[in-house]
Parts: sequence; C-alpha cells; structure tokens
Amino acid sequence: MTKQNEKVESEYSEEGVDVPYEQITPSTLRVLIEEFVSREWSELSDSNHTLDEKVEQVLQQLRDKKAKIVYDLTSETCNIVPNEGRLHI
Repeated sequence: MTKQNEKVESEYSEEGVDVPYEQITPSTLRVLIEEFVSREWSELSDSNHTLDEKVEQVLQQLRDKKAKIVYDLTSETCNIVPNEGRLHI
C-alpha cells in the first residue's frame, strides 16, 4: 500500500462531523430524534413512556451536552451519540 492510499483510507475511517442541534430546523430535528428513538428503543411500545416523552428526553440530553448529533461522512447519515458513556432514556 502506498502512502497516498494510506492517507485516503484514514480519511474514510473518520467517525464523523459534529452538527450542532441548534443549526437544524425544529421539524427536521424532531424527525431525526423520532427515528433515533424508534430505532434504538424498539421496546418503546412496552415502556411507560410515550414517543413524545422519549423525544423530549433526547432533546434535553442534546441541550445538556450529554449527547450530540454526528454526520457520518462515509455513510452520509446522521446519528445521535453520547458525549461520554451512554444515553439515558
């Protein structure tokens, strides 16, 4: 493998780019959080919390800087990840 190929490979292994949630329109942010909650907490229908409550919990964690939105350059998708540890829902 050449140095140039190594450089290209390392660029593609980048985890992503942080996207401040304040820069996302409220309706888009809501859809992003709903998709995340639905995907990550499939037991939602079995829990004592509504979708709105879970969305608000994630939004509060974004406000508190406990979670962040990351745009993955490789897959061209956004995800919500904890700043440290786990998200608490």
